[in-house]
Parts: sequence; C-alpha cells; structure tokens
Amino acid sequence: MSDLVVTVPLTFGLARWISEGDPAGSPWSGQFWDFGIAGGKPDIQPGERVYIVFNRKLRGYAPLIELQRERPNYWYLVRGGDAVAVTIDEPIIGFRGWRRRWWRRQIERPFADWQKP
Repeated sequence: MSDLVVTVPLTFGLARWISEGDPAGSPWSGQFWDFGIAGGKPDIQPGERVYIVFNRKLRGYAPLIELQRERPNYWYLVRGGDAVAVTIDEPIIGFRGWRRRWWRRQIERPFADWQKP
C-alpha cells in the first residue's frame, strides 16, 4: 500500500482549502477535486489514501480516484467524496511535493476539531 501525504501551504489557508472540496463528514456533491503536486510520479493507486497536513497537524485523508499528469513533473491527485478526519499525535512539518505515509494506520484517531487552525 502506498498511501501518500501532502501539505496545504499556510499561505493558502485552511478555510480556503476546506471550501474547495467536499470536507470530511459531508456527503459527496458528485464533483471531483484535485490537489496539484510537483516532482516525480507518485507511487499510488486508486483507492489508496491521500493524507492532508496543515499547520503541522494531520487533518485527514480521502481515497484517490485517479492520478492525472498535468505536464512533466506535475501531477493531480483526484478525489471524490468520502473524506475522513483523522490525526496522529506527532506534529508534521510542512513540505513540498509528497511523501509516503510513515506511520502505522493503527495510531490514527478521529479528529473532531480538524477545521481549527
């Protein structure tokens, strides 16, 4: 399994990111949403998880629907609904691009306050 982790930049803002897609706990609108990343091709398949970090905190994940190549070394991670708010106790420093999930899924816990900065 190759779940990925990506970071929403602080300058983008949490409220703006939330407004761009079907957030955790809401029904799927039927629309697809994407997250653009630069770098090498991510090692991920449809159905695997794309985790989101903002302000040093894991906020949750959504299942990948499709990986689309936009141009050389730029990719879109496409999702639909089914976002889930989870976190871990470890702070995560923001980074560019993507990384593979490095923690065990068993340590994830529900994150009711995921919308708070």
